[in-house]
Amino acid sequence: MAAAAEPGARTWPGSGSPRLGSPAGSPVLGISGRTRPGSGPERTSRAIGSAAPGHSFRKVTLTKPTFCHLCSDFIWGLAGFLCDVCNFMSHEKCLKQVKTPCTSIAPSLVRVPVAHCFGSPGLYKRKFCVVCRKSLEVPAFRCEVCELHVHPDCVPFACSDCRQCHQDGHQDYDTYHHHWREGNLPSGARCEVCRKTCGSSDVLAGVRCEWCGVQAHSVCSTALAPECTFGRLRSMVLPPSCVRLLSRNFSKMHCFRIPEAMVLELGDGDDGVDGSAAVGTGREVLTATESTKQTLKIFDGNDSMRKNQFRLVTVSRLAQNEEVMEAALRAYYISEDPKAFQLQALPLTLLSGNAQALGKAGTTEEEASKVSGPQDSVPEAWVIRSLPRTQEILKIYPGWLKVGVAYVSIRVNSQSTARSVVQEVLPLFGQQVGDQERFQLIEVLMSSRQVQRTVLADEEPLLDRLWDIRQTSVRQVSQTRFYVAETRAMAPRVSLFVGGLPPGLSPQDYSNLLHEAMATKAAVVSVSHVYSLQGAVILDVTCFAEAERLYMLARDTTVHGQPLTALVLPDVLHTKLPPDSCPLLVFVNPKSGGLKGRDLLCSFRKLLNPHQVFELTNGGPLPGFHLFSQVPCFRVLVCGGDGTVGWVLAALEETRRHLACPEPSVAILPLGTGNDLGRVLRWGAGYSGEDPFSVLVSVDEADAVLMDRWTILLDAHEIDSTENSVAETEPPKIVQMNNYCGIGIDAELSLDFHQAREEEPGKFTSRFHNKGVYVRVGLQKISHSRSLHKEIRLQVEQQEVELPSIEGLIFINIPSWGSGADLWGSDSDSRFEKPRIDDGLLEVVGVTGVVHMGQVQGGLRSGIRIAQGSYFRVTLLKATPVQVDGEPWVQAPGHMIISATAPKVHMLRKAKQKPRKAGTIRDTRVDTLPAPEGNPL
Repeated sequence: MAAAAEPGARTWPGSGSPRLGSPAGSPVLGISGRTRPGSGPERTSRAIGSAAPGHSFRKVTLTKPTFCHLCSDFIWGLAGFLCDVCNFMSHEKCLKQVKTPCTSIAPSLVRVPVAHCFGSPGLYKRKFCVVCRKSLEVPAFRCEVCELHVHPDCVPFACSDCRQCHQDGHQDYDTYHHHWREGNLPSGARCEVCRKTCGSSDVLAGVRCEWCGVQAHSVCSTALAPECTFGRLRSMVLPPSCVRLLSRNFSKMHCFRIPEAMVLELGDGDDGVDGSAAVGTGREVLTATESTKQTLKIFDGNDSMRKNQFRLVTVSRLAQNEEVMEAALRAYYISEDPKAFQLQALPLTLLSGNAQALGKAGTTEEEASKVSGPQDSVPEAWVIRSLPRTQEILKIYPGWLKVGVAYVSIRVNSQSTARSVVQEVLPLFGQQVGDQERFQLIEVLMSSRQVQRTVLADEEPLLDRLWDIRQTSVRQVSQTRFYVAETRAMAPRVSLFVGGLPPGLSPQDYSNLLHEAMATKAAVVSVSHVYSLQGAVILDVTCFAEAERLYMLARDTTVHGQPLTALVLPDVLHTKLPPDSCPLLVFVNPKSGGLKGRDLLCSFRKLLNPHQVFELTNGGPLPGFHLFSQVPCFRVLVCGGDGTVGWVLAALEETRRHLACPEPSVAILPLGTGNDLGRVLRWGAGYSGEDPFSVLVSVDEADAVLMDRWTILLDAHEIDSTENSVAETEPPKIVQMNNYCGIGIDAELSLDFHQAREEEPGKFTSRFHNKGVYVRVGLQKISHSRSLHKEIRLQVEQQEVELPSIEGLIFINIPSWGSGADLWGSDSDSRFEKPRIDDGLLEVVGVTGVVHMGQVQGGLRSGIRIAQGSYFRVTLLKATPVQVDGEPWVQAPGHMIISATAPKVHMLRKAKQKPRKAGTIRDTRVDTLPAPEGNPL
């Protein structure tokens, strides 16, 4: 084992040595000018396992009112106690009731280590960092899967305690406990136990289960049953125990299909802190302007020196070595005995001029110490080093379930190896010593963004291993665990969705095409499912390294000029689903509704299992339907405009024969401009910021209805090419219709709007602006006349129908057109049946021009009723604008045949009554969208 300090290395004075910058015999002052910590009655310490686990409280004098983190009440004057490590503030009367662990020991309390998914930085008002407990006054990060908020420089100190959303072969549970997250509750949240207010917008207080949404005081939460029932949304949540994903080589961002643009970038891509991170004063940078203060750069090991990532600590120039060491350890949230460490000086010339040299092999601290010492104009730089240890107490965790104990503590020394530790702990876990060959020791590094597992060799000296970890980073020891697990060969299997391929090929053709494009290995890669119409396949890969290679390669590969899409998909264990389970498959179009689509995507990931939430711009609807293909009963929620709904319904029609539930009911959260289908089904004219939890409750309580869908066959006549006058024929095309089909003036307006949006897509981010553009293009066409009735012919049920003088012909399936207008009208007419969305009939209406359309929009008139039927044939005598469900184009002369599509689609109509008020706070989970200022920067 290497020595703690090489000869010649400059270290902070040891115990009993003179203080830096202070003459012998000078009075000893603490960092804040009081008696040094631990030397007087003003300091209160709490050991791990006591009422205040891990905290180190000291009594403070408050010059302004602050809040207690336990009861959320004001603290005045001398009544406050502050934890020096995590800034937990408490009344003296509340000290004995503190159950919230200190940040320094929080990693040791994690039940199952799961990494977080940090998205883009954003501004979050009235939110607090879970590490330092201070408000988020600068751009901060939040996890895309859970409600963890954290400052950028606090990211490395956050626990890997995200929600466990699937089974990965490591500590898989069938029953789940509450997953508590502290603070950031709504100010009106009430405790499930005492019914008093437990939320606060002024302080990090209260806890909430991130699965069922139950809220409580941290003290009261211990009175609740540990098992989680998933709350009000339990039938809609895809249970984590029913999802399997072996994700050894994939990050959480890949597993949850979160775009790479959202990936957090800090330093070199590893966990680290900003090189200018300040400690102890919130987010402001510390400066030593007072002559009695000095600012020190503190590194915690070789890794931070290599990356030049440090923490700034300000101490008194009269501070003793113990006080400086305590401040340095607090900066890195280390709760170990300061006497086990020492500070070694680093030459700033080497740090600023050749920082990379510190990470090179062969560069010792003895050589570094020979460089000129620190200058007075810049802070001094020091690195925390662990002193040599002849023995240590090590916690060993069981790698299997139902052991009865969370861990056992054993003493290791220089003779202890991984194999000897396994032999010692197996009897303590109820295993036979003779079975020791079946077990191995696994080292788990619980980083906030990645959980790394390393199998230790049998002869690995554990004391040397711990020394190496501390040399790399002294705080890394608290984030490292050792598990005894059964040696088993885990059969690797990864499902990769690959889209963007040419449609209409056979499985063998797709296999050959992928082999040519990405050199797939036939021994470990096979095509398990083919979706020929969509040009997509599912690959089964039985090698983790090959799966990772194909995933990364596919994103940069084009086939026939089309870029490929690659997604990692889990397996749904449908046989383990509860009998009453009807999980909700959520599709979100983030481009709809301005930025609301992106915010809803994040909210639904947190309210449900993120595996059941799909972003439509990343692979479309097909990956979601494939994932749910074996689920016997499920429902669908589409968040987007009418075009997005049509996209999902078309994909459902194409994949219906592959589904165990061929007719899932579809609900709508309208995010588009017109949202006519959403209006008819009572989902409203557009999303305006309702609570996403309330939206899900409404979906659960919605009524199932049937709706007709229609097929339009576009068969163009022979046309002459403008270049060589050779007759060409457009191939027939089939389009699906849900709402309406327009020919003439309304399609022309839609086409002009579509072209304007294509030219400047960034301006079309709100419904108000979009409608303004519609008005503008309409005014430009107000005097336009093309006499549409002379350019088309209409047959209904094979009977010719004479058309009046009109400029537009519209086929409507639902009683809403053009953002809620009733084009058919409510007047009774003995010639026609009363329209319904499931009657198998379409209504044909004519409009005379832009003015007529405006009158219909204003409710002054209705359209000209022309016909009603189930089979239509339209003959276009010249090129004419056509739009179907808001998607416009210019159709060449020819025939349009409109007929009903079987079967009808099952939709969900919002119940007329308001959502039922639940009797417990568990049923009123609040998970509101972030304020506008919380949008990504």
